Amino acid sequence: MASITIRQLDDDLKRRLRLRAARNGRSMEDEARTILRNAAGIEGGGADAGGQRPRPTGRSDSAADAPVNDRNVGTVPGARRVLLIIGGGIAAYKSLDLIRRLKERGLAVRCILTKAAQEFITPLSAGALAGEPAFTDLFDATTELDVGHIRLAREADLVVAAPATADLLAKMAGGHADDLATAVLLAADCAVLVAPAMNPQMWQHSATQRNLARLIEDGVDLVGPNAGEMAEAGEAGVGRMAEPLEIVAVALALLANAAGDGPLAGRRVIVTSGPTHEPIDPVRYIANRSSGKQGHAIAAAAAAAGADVTLVSGPVNVPDPPGVKTIKVQTAQDMLAAVTKALPADVAVFAAAVADWRVDKPNANKIKKQAGGLPKLGLIENPDILATVAHKSRGRPHLVIGFAAETDHIIAHAKEKLARKGCDWILANDVSAATGIMGGDRNTVHLVTARGVESWPPQSKDEVARALVSRIAETLVRIPTSEPGH
Repeated sequence: MASITIRQLDDDLKRRLRLRAARNGRSMEDEARTILRNAAGIEGGGADAGGQRPRPTGRSDSAADAPVNDRNVGTVPGARRVLLIIGGGIAAYKSLDLIRRLKERGLAVRCILTKAAQEFITPLSAGALAGEPAFTDLFDATTELDVGHIRLAREADLVVAAPATADLLAKMAGGHADDLATAVLLAADCAVLVAPAMNPQMWQHSATQRNLARLIEDGVDLVGPNAGEMAEAGEAGVGRMAEPLEIVAVALALLANAAGDGPLAGRRVIVTSGPTHEPIDPVRYIANRSSGKQGHAIAAAAAAAGADVTLVSGPVNVPDPPGVKTIKVQTAQDMLAAVTKALPADVAVFAAAVADWRVDKPNANKIKKQAGGLPKLGLIENPDILATVAHKSRGRPHLVIGFAAETDHIIAHAKEKLARKGCDWILANDVSAATGIMGGDRNTVHLVTARGVESWPPQSKDEVARALVSRIAETLVRIPTSEPGH
């Protein structure tokens, strides 16, 4: 091939060519030859004179500069990019499966391995699965020619840190930027999702919890950790990294929210969850047996569908769903106030098990046992949150959905509740002790509407949530997106 005189090109084109050549590890002349081969459609034009594929360059302004990764099998051209930061823990092996799962869904994946991560997996294995070389060094002479850590951050639609070790969480909370991973995290202007993984004692340590609270306050989303056995013999508890498919589900929800392309995009949803605690004295309260699992699952499913979700939660031990604004309350009166403040909305789903009564005058001190008999407690009725919202004359959500937790005559009681409360749908379920539904992971519900009853098969609470959200989306299609209320 004839020689190419680079100096005859204009300054802007030379600058762009210089940056591209540096990223691909070639001279400017070889880079120009590669571009010409691609433009001419010459077979093998993607290789340089030495037969090597060019290094991926990321996004650019022209088709000729399209990143190699966008042509990989399993990645849709123009796909949204996930930047996966792999921390140094034994759970790093799960990140290899996470890469594959993300690419199965048409996402483009880039990887950064911390120095500690390279003690567990290799950049070669991560790069082979991602379809482009993994990044490891903040001071790489090639990638940093154009401030590569900033470019990596800017070109990502979502940053995922998995596993996120205690050390990585601490650095994020403190705003450190002493390696490539932390520098990218500090420069990222997109959503950031962390999947913590560490020993249970490290997870429970007050320093880790402080760092986590700081990150959540900063808007970082969280998935996991899960409970189970640790890598160390005899160790168990909360600290296992969430499974790859769990991380993928949350990642897709965050991407849907950012892109506004889910079936509930542009819709506002309010969900209540968990019990309420009505104080008797400083140490006792009236409550219902509710874990909050179903309500939290509904909030997560609505967020995954692209909705703007506000979750009003009573005291529970389940983690806040990522991508959801969670408001924590104690009493029924607190919950009503939070729901009222969150209006207007397109949909309100009342899954909370609100205590029907409260003590009219909670005692300021602990009530002591007395020889004279039992203390007398004056009970008054709590506000009916579902009926209050369903009967609003102005600002009523398009869909008001309640739950009926019953132990007998399930359908009959649900139909009566539907009419009395004035809501649009009721999800009725049998919560008798034998069913294991209250506090369990599975549910069997009946969807009761003015049109009739639809009984759903037994399934997980996550599946119930997805089925409900799907039905909500189908119904709202017929209602234009506007200021909620009618």
